[in-house]
Amino acid sequence: MVRCALSLFTFILFSSICHAQDQTSLAGFGIEVNEFASRVLKHEAKFELPIPSLSTGTDINFQWKTYGRSEWQQRRRYPILGIGITYTNYGNDSIYGRCFSIYPNIVIPLISGRKLEWTMRIGDGVGYVTRDYSRTPYLDTINNAIGSHINDYFSFLSDVRYHVNKHWDVQAGVNFSHISDASFHQPNLGINLPGVHVGLKFFPETSTPRLVKRNLKPLKNRWLFQVRATMGFNQSNAPLGPEYPVYLGAAYMSKRYRNKNKLFFGLDYSYSDQIYAYLRNNGFVSAGSEGSNSYKTAVFAGNEFLLGRVGVVLQMGYYLHQTFDIQEPYYEKLGGNLYLVRREQGPVKEFFICAFLEAHLAVAEFAECGLGMGF
Repeated sequence: MVRCALSLFTFILFSSICHAQDQTSLAGFGIEVNEFASRVLKHEAKFELPIPSLSTGTDINFQWKTYGRSEWQQRRRYPILGIGITYTNYGNDSIYGRCFSIYPNIVIPLISGRKLEWTMRIGDGVGYVTRDYSRTPYLDTINNAIGSHINDYFSFLSDVRYHVNKHWDVQAGVNFSHISDASFHQPNLGINLPGVHVGLKFFPETSTPRLVKRNLKPLKNRWLFQVRATMGFNQSNAPLGPEYPVYLGAAYMSKRYRNKNKLFFGLDYSYSDQIYAYLRNNGFVSAGSEGSNSYKTAVFAGNEFLLGRVGVVLQMGYYLHQTFDIQEPYYEKLGGNLYLVRREQGPVKEFFICAFLEAHLAVAEFAECGLGMGF
């Protein structure tokens, strides 16, 4: 299920790139290469792995400056979209192994000048780690951070870049990456890697393609009632234990604003078969009330960044009711919607496929995917 969710999330963001460019020239296309130096961050007490003195890697990003083929590109001020490929050497092959990742991303200018620019890049995709927690065929029970070879890979970079000319940029900045398998396999503390980087960017033709500009009609700042049904899987707390489904539902209101974003707020519900099975097998914990101690409800709010038929979703929730296994009182979700139906009129105005990663601070709980509608 995690593989399904991660693949869907990758497709959701990648589809925005596929629709972003159809120029026959290389105008706006660039190749960026960054070398980074980092150090693994021990983000909680249960993280027992030895910390390597230095982690290094290479990040290659293929970027496209959108030029206005679709209206949403103009509404979002012609964003830069990319596909990144990263190689990470954590510095201890016998325990951590190495990570090979691929992830769609978007570059957001924070401050722009004629020669200097401050940017932020955010991306999420799939990472393959060469070592994970294992008893066979090789023994690696020290590695309580990574429970499977396939993981979610999150990347954040912020740098200051200097535009040498229309073909070359140089940049330097800070970066952060996170990998985990969303508790699909235990143990799953994940690896957080903050660091610094320097790099070059090359545009074969030009960094400033000719932009298409139209007189766009403002979109109505409409309210929608929306519902969402998703499903995920996670594993019992025992390493390499059985996997259980998680069922989720949400009802919420959304309001479009500034032609390119949606604010939303509502209620959600989740039910965990894993917790129910644990309580049934340990009757002394919650005898007779296993069901009521196996679900969570929460209020939530968030923002959706609209990129054509793709929506990138950031959501925060606060629990009203928790399972017996009390965690932090809040959660975070990162994910996306791929709109199969999106129209201004009619009883059903939106219908979409969605995928999310739910986490508590730096620890992922599960990945989920499903369907949603807007009325």
